[in-house]
Amino acid sequence: MLNNPSLKWPLVGLFLFLSFGLLYASVSIGAIDLDGSGLILFQSRIPRTLAVVLAGASLAVAGTLMQLLVNNKYVEPSTTGTTEWALLGMLVILVFFPEASVWIKLTWATVFAFVGAGSFLWLVKLLPTYQGALVPLVGIMYSGIISSAVYFFAYPMDLLQSLMTWVQGDFSTILKGRYELLWLAAFSTLWVYWLADRFTLVSLGRSFALGVGVRYQFTLILGLLAIAMTTSVTLVTVGILPFLGLVVPNLVSMLVGDNLRKSLPLIAGFGAVLILLADIVARLVIHPYEMPIGLILGIGGSVIFLWLLLKRRN
Repeated sequence: MLNNPSLKWPLVGLFLFLSFGLLYASVSIGAIDLDGSGLILFQSRIPRTLAVVLAGASLAVAGTLMQLLVNNKYVEPSTTGTTEWALLGMLVILVFFPEASVWIKLTWATVFAFVGAGSFLWLVKLLPTYQGALVPLVGIMYSGIISSAVYFFAYPMDLLQSLMTWVQGDFSTILKGRYELLWLAAFSTLWVYWLADRFTLVSLGRSFALGVGVRYQFTLILGLLAIAMTTSVTLVTVGILPFLGLVVPNLVSMLVGDNLRKSLPLIAGFGAVLILLADIVARLVIHPYEMPIGLILGIGGSVIFLWLLLKRRN
């Protein structure tokens, strides 16, 4: 669609107008009016908006990379066990090192998320190559198994309430000094963009990648590490944000195709806009109170995903 010169710039203008409008709304809306000193603006509203944008952009790119490495458009970290493994890492920290710093929590979550992403990739390799529809089903079942194990062990230790902090995505507690870890997710996004061509070649198979001089295994590990880092940073900072990395890459693919290097900036932008919209809705539905943004994304994302499935089938 964007290859049509008559549509490209009007759509770009509309996208920029929508983006700035949502940014303004995100900074303006809140339970408390902005004071004249700017204290609320700089200590709460701007940090929250930055956190929303960074989380949305990085998760959308991480979902795209997961789809590329698995070679299936219907997967993302939260439907492949990656997020659930990161949550398992947080449970281990809560049990054995309850006073651990946020950096230790992030490290453990990243290691566990890396194991989760790698183990799912291994499971996919065992499936018949012609049965691609099994991949998302296996991912959902695998995620369910890990999630059930987490709750099974957390319940008798009375840690379910602590885990709920990360299960439902929520930006209401974001203040200056509590969101800066998300810049690591932004770094991971730039990392993916820098290595975009290599990841594309890796997605075409081991033999092809080696044939054109790409270090297949090393590049694959870098991709899994980028996914694990982004997943863990967002989990530790704001919790689980479902469907974002699933629907955004598919929407952008329908507009501009599957050229990763060309589409990644648009994917990051769409991810930021979609989560900004969801966050604003979460703040307005029961204003002056808030709904968890994970709930809004779960409802909206599932509807969009169903529409995508029906549209692709047609």
